Amino acid sequence: MSQCLNPDCFATVLDHHRFCQKCGQSVFLRERYQTLQLIGQGGFGRTYLAVDHDKPSRPYCVIKQFFPMLEGSNGAAKAETLFAQEAQRLEELGHHDQIPALLAYFTIEGRQYLVQEYVPGPTLEQELKEQGLFSQEKIRHLLLNLLPVLDFIHQAPVIHRDIKPANIIRRQSDNQLVLVDFGAAKQILPNQGSVTGTIIGTSGYTAPEQQNGRVTLASDLYSLGVTCLYLLTGVLPSELFDTENFEWAWRSKLSGNSVDDQLASILDKLVEPGTKKRYSLAKEVLQDLQPKIVVSTPKTTLQVANPQANTLTSGIGYFDFESVTVNHQGQIIKKTPGKAKFYRENLGKGVFLDMVYIAGGTFLMGSPESEPGSYAHERPQHRVRVPSFWIGKYAVTQVQWETIMRSNPSYFKGPNRPVECMSWNKCKEFCQKLSKLTGKRYRLPSEAEWEYACRAGTTTPFNCGETITIASANYADNNAYDKERKGQYRKQTAEVGSFSSNAWGLYEMHGNVWERCEDGWHNNYQGAPIDGSAWTDNHSSTAMIVLRGGSWDNNPTRCRSAFRRNSDRDYNAINIGLRLVLKWDGS
Repeated sequence: MSQCLNPDCFATVLDHHRFCQKCGQSVFLRERYQTLQLIGQGGFGRTYLAVDHDKPSRPYCVIKQFFPMLEGSNGAAKAETLFAQEAQRLEELGHHDQIPALLAYFTIEGRQYLVQEYVPGPTLEQELKEQGLFSQEKIRHLLLNLLPVLDFIHQAPVIHRDIKPANIIRRQSDNQLVLVDFGAAKQILPNQGSVTGTIIGTSGYTAPEQQNGRVTLASDLYSLGVTCLYLLTGVLPSELFDTENFEWAWRSKLSGNSVDDQLASILDKLVEPGTKKRYSLAKEVLQDLQPKIVVSTPKTTLQVANPQANTLTSGIGYFDFESVTVNHQGQIIKKTPGKAKFYRENLGKGVFLDMVYIAGGTFLMGSPESEPGSYAHERPQHRVRVPSFWIGKYAVTQVQWETIMRSNPSYFKGPNRPVECMSWNKCKEFCQKLSKLTGKRYRLPSEAEWEYACRAGTTTPFNCGETITIASANYADNNAYDKERKGQYRKQTAEVGSFSSNAWGLYEMHGNVWERCEDGWHNNYQGAPIDGSAWTDNHSSTAMIVLRGGSWDNNPTRCRSAFRRNSDRDYNAINIGLRLVLKWDGS
């Protein structure tokens, strides 16, 4: 069935009809987008689920039609302006994995339309109704997942102005949270700090200053805090605030839910009525969410994972390994023994760094449209010639990081676990200090080097075949990629070397922790280098950088060899680490 877009008709149309039988209007916009059904309605328009017939896979998309529920010419004109600004904001924000992409914006017969990426999954409002109150663990995950998105849009600089459970979708494919509805978003000028104007937002979720017509970055943080309180208690925000004493009374409404002191303190500071006492930046909240770290000199000697390598203390040697190939069901159909050349760097104090030699060659980078779960930003596929290099046998471990940096920022502690909770800039600093110590040039890999090394000559979605299993990688096994069975979701990092290697002797290229690359983020591969070098033409201090490989907290789709995502270079998280590359002739 289709849906007529004529506001005066709004009839249901049979699938085989291209025109409404009642009013005669086409149900295809631009002869491309077929509207299926109404899925939402707000102050500025109606939202429809649609199909894009211009693409072979005929994917779903979302069409937003300007249809103001306002009386008077001034109100309608303002609504029209805000609707147009939503398209502008979405285009300016560019591609972010947790913001629906703007696909098109146009006017037909005097009515505006906005076409966006469709994100299947429930809103947090729906999730609350279907699954009940959020636990403190789910609230903590919400904050860790959504604050980097807020940090991204605030750097634009854009203020969302309407954060609430109904505007946050839990993406069905990977449980990631997606922020939607930028119809109320407002851009601020550099060094302006705040904007004044129309009072906008949803009652109960808007900060006091926003209700008075003034809004700052901290206003979004307030709305996010109120969202958390509502999800924890199930009580409307208006009933959580004690107007007589002018304070929040959410603790008395928890209904048996427990919240530890650290999280409670963060929530209190998020919803402070006064902006001077409230968090001003998303990064400040993220910093407080991290556990307090006691810095100490490492006393643990690294026991090298995969000890069959040999007892080499430095220099070049060889190690044996075994790689596996799995079928669509995740069953091992082949085991292949291998031998790889490696260089062992002695970092002192019994700590070593193993770098595997990767012979140069040519490969097809990116994914075809036919690959399940693939994204447009993984295309166009293009052939790249990569010179020889050395790459870390494992992700950098905590004991290796601590030996060089004299600190360990990681949340999941363990000397042989990958280091996490450090920014891209800190990773660059680590490379510089390691290079100075060893006299060799260690650095982050280019995207091309990373994917070339990960694939190890394969063209399948994963370097072990058509899928991965929880026995071969550490990832969030909530959703199957193909036909494999679900297994244990570990919810934390694992020691390096815990899983089978790829065909070139590299471990945990899929899952465990995201691995940072040297490249700045680009929305696709148009104009990308074909010589294996990093794509750094947009390396400003605020440019986003590339992450590869997926993590323990991601579904298998995001652990594919071709999958890529972006991150702020100052951002640190409990699922992001690094793997090193060395350009060295071995002499």
